[in-house]
Formats: sequence, structure tokens, C-alpha cells
Amino acid sequence: RMCASPKNRRGEREGLAHIRRMSGVPDVEDADKVMCGGKMPKFRKCEAGKDYYWCTCGRSKNQPFCDGSHNGTNFQPMKYTPTKTTSVKFCTCKSTKTAPICDNSHIQFWSMCCGSKGHVAVGDLYEKAV
Repeated sequence: RMCASPKNRRGEREGLAHIRRMSGVPDVEDADKVMCGGKMPKFRKCEAGKDYYWCTCGRSKNQPFCDGSHNGTNFQPMKYTPTKTTSVKFCTCKSTKTAPICDNSHIQFWSMCCGSKGHVAVGDLYEKAV
């Protein structure tokens, strides 16, 4: 653990981030917005009984799964445990109503996928429609 002293600005920043996390205050700009993680679903073979953690924030570089990039946001990964070994069609646009499974929202709303206002590109932040 780093000491926050005038000579240690990195430790000071880390200390402030820790305080924000402990207080429940997000430390990432636009922490309540979802990032479009992709325009097409990703098929992944999943083993029965094994836990998988689906990225809900869209920031993961390991789509469709969580890599911890949600830290400092208002998001948490969604646990998914299949009952049988099968190929699963995971949503990456984060607009699905059947999370974590893709419901083809990316097709129906291609120009509006990942939000309700205009075209959103992969990597763009948007307000998630509830």
C-alpha cells in the first residue's frame, strides 16, 4: 500500500480513488453510461455448471466476458451458469432485453443499436434504455 505524501502523487491519487470507491462514489467519468462493446453477438462454448461473468458495462476488452474494466463505474458483471454444455450467443451491444443472451436488438435497431439516439459506434458511451 502506498503512502500519500507530497512526494508521492500517485499514492495520493490511489488513496482518493480508494476513498471514492469505499464511499460508493464512482471514480470514472460517465460511470453510469454503457459502452457499446460490439455490433454483433459473440458465440462462446460454455460448460455446464461453470460460472461465466458477462460484461454489463461494455468496457471489457475481453467481450463478451468481464475483465474488470467496470471498476470505478456503477456496473457489475452478470453471472451466467449454463445448465448444459453448449454454444451460447452472448450480446456485446448491451441493448439486449434477455441479458446476457443476445435477443437480436443489434439487427432490429441497427442504426440505433446501443441506445435510442442516433448511430452509436463500438466504443461509444450511451444512456442505456431501461
